[in-house]
Amino acid sequence: MQPSIQKRTSRSILTKGSGFLNGYSHTLNPYAGCAFGCSYCYVRRMPIALFREEDWGEWVDIKENAVDLVKKEIPKARKKGEVSIFMSSSTDPYQPIEFKTDLTRGLLKAMVEEMPDFLFLQTRSPLVTRDIDLLKKFGKKVLVSMTVETDLDSVRKIFAPSAPPIAGRLKALQTLRENGIPVQAAVAPLLPCSEHFPKKLAEVTDRLTLDDFFMGDGSGGKRTEQLGIRKLFEEAGLEDWYQRKAYLKIKKRLQAFFPDSAIYISQEGFSPPEEGEYK
Repeated sequence: MQPSIQKRTSRSILTKGSGFLNGYSHTLNPYAGCAFGCSYCYVRRMPIALFREEDWGEWVDIKENAVDLVKKEIPKARKKGEVSIFMSSSTDPYQPIEFKTDLTRGLLKAMVEEMPDFLFLQTRSPLVTRDIDLLKKFGKKVLVSMTVETDLDSVRKIFAPSAPPIAGRLKALQTLRENGIPVQAAVAPLLPCSEHFPKKLAEVTDRLTLDDFFMGDGSGGKRTEQLGIRKLFEEAGLEDWYQRKAYLKIKKRLQAFFPDSAIYISQEGFSPPEEGEYK
C-alpha cells in the first residue's frame, strides 16, 4: 500500500534537542511520517502519530520549504553556540519518497554551505549511498548510523516488512566506509539474530551501538508494550528474545569481534562522538 503524500509549509526546521537526544543542539526531520512503518517505532506513541486519522506508515508529509529554512536557521543558531544536528529523530530521511523529492540531498547541499559542527545521520535505507559525494565534504563532522537490528531477513519481515532488506543495509555500510565516511551500525532495537551477526557487522563497520526496547523507547519499555510487540515475539516463537537481559548475550558475542571501545550501549551510541574519537 502506497502512503498518502502531502506537501506542507513548515514554520521552522530545526528543533531544540531534548530528552534522549539532549546531547544535540537540534534535531532535523525533513519529513513527518515514515513509509517504512516499523511495528516497534516509538513515534507511533507520540502525538504526531496518535492524532492522525491514518495509521503510522500510511502517510508522509513533505516539508517542502525545509532547505530554505535550514539555510536561515543554522547561521541564526550558530550565534548561540555550536550547532550539532541529529537527522532524523522521528522519520527516515531516506524513505522511498526521497527518490522523487531529493529533499534530504538538498538539505545536505545546504549544510555543506552552512556547515554544522556535527551531523548525525540516522537511516535504515541504502539510498544514503547516493549522497556519498556530499557526505565526503563533511569530513569528520558527520556520522552515518545505519539501523541493522538483525541479520535475518525472515525476522525483519515480521517486525518491519516495509523496511529495506538487511543485505542492502550491510552493503551500504561497507560502501560508505570504503569511501572514508564515518559509519556505525545501530543494532537498535535488537531483534532475534543468528550467531553469525557479529562477524557480518565486523566486516562492514568499526563501530556499533546496541539498544533494545527497554533502554531505547524512551519509557523503559512501556511504549513498546502499548504497541503489542510482545505478541509479535510470542506468535513467532521468539519470546526468549523479549527480555531485558537479551542484549547482554549479543554484547558478549560482539566482543569477540569488536573492542569494548567500539561497542556503545543505547543512548551513548547516539550521542555526538567525543572530540578526537575519529582520527
